[in-house]
Amino acid sequence: MDPLILLAQAAPAPGPVPSAPLAPPPGIGAAATTAFGGAPIDVSIVGMFLHAHIVVQIVMILLILASVWCWAIIFEKTFRLRGLKQKADQFETTFWSGVSLDDLYDRIGAKPADPLSSVFAGAMREWRRSLSKGLAQSSTARSNLRERIEQVMTVTVQREMEAIEKRMTFLASTGAAAPFVGLFGTVWGIMTAFQGIAASKNTSLAIVAPGIAEALFATALGLVAAIPAVLAYNKISSDIGRYGQRVENFAVEFATILSRQLEEPG
Repeated sequence: MDPLILLAQAAPAPGPVPSAPLAPPPGIGAAATTAFGGAPIDVSIVGMFLHAHIVVQIVMILLILASVWCWAIIFEKTFRLRGLKQKADQFETTFWSGVSLDDLYDRIGAKPADPLSSVFAGAMREWRRSLSKGLAQSSTARSNLRERIEQVMTVTVQREMEAIEKRMTFLASTGAAAPFVGLFGTVWGIMTAFQGIAASKNTSLAIVAPGIAEALFATALGLVAAIPAVLAYNKISSDIGRYGQRVENFAVEFATILSRQLEEPG
């Protein structure tokens, strides 16, 4: 018999070729698998933070703290302005009801509760002090008293509005700088990821993807901090501007009332 036929009969029949394992379906917040021994890499939000470079972690922490502080300012300004508007409505209702200015001043006392009351109290304090000392006898003295009252109300308005506008610059700064801070963290993270590729000499997507995801997470945090800060700054600044105009209008009206009383005889 032919030797080739004998060798063919003696050779074992080829078995089925093992199929390659299927890649796991993509998941959100699940574990990814690297090319080295199948070690899991946590790509959840907490995992990306913990595995990020120290510089990227610092950027993330700063952005998170800035976002928390911005929301605290937003809530504080929103509720404060709402309360100031209610107190202003109550004060103006009482003021224009025809009550005596002296009685209203005695009722408010030395501790006014809102800027409108502070403007009124400051002007009435100067008014009473000058009249008690007889500093409104001549036309020149009355003119000087009118100027002093206007200056007192102007200073009071500025002081009260500065207190209301306090910490608004932080919202503006966060809205302007947070995206760039997040972008810095992203650039640094991508640089670190590519340095890891160069060191391992492996261009597999499983190697570079986690590092890039961690870097892009810094940009996302920057936008999360910046967008509410910008929107809130525009809205609150507009509300503060309208309220400040209301206080200034009251100061002008009250100065007119006191000036009219100075011009009245005896």
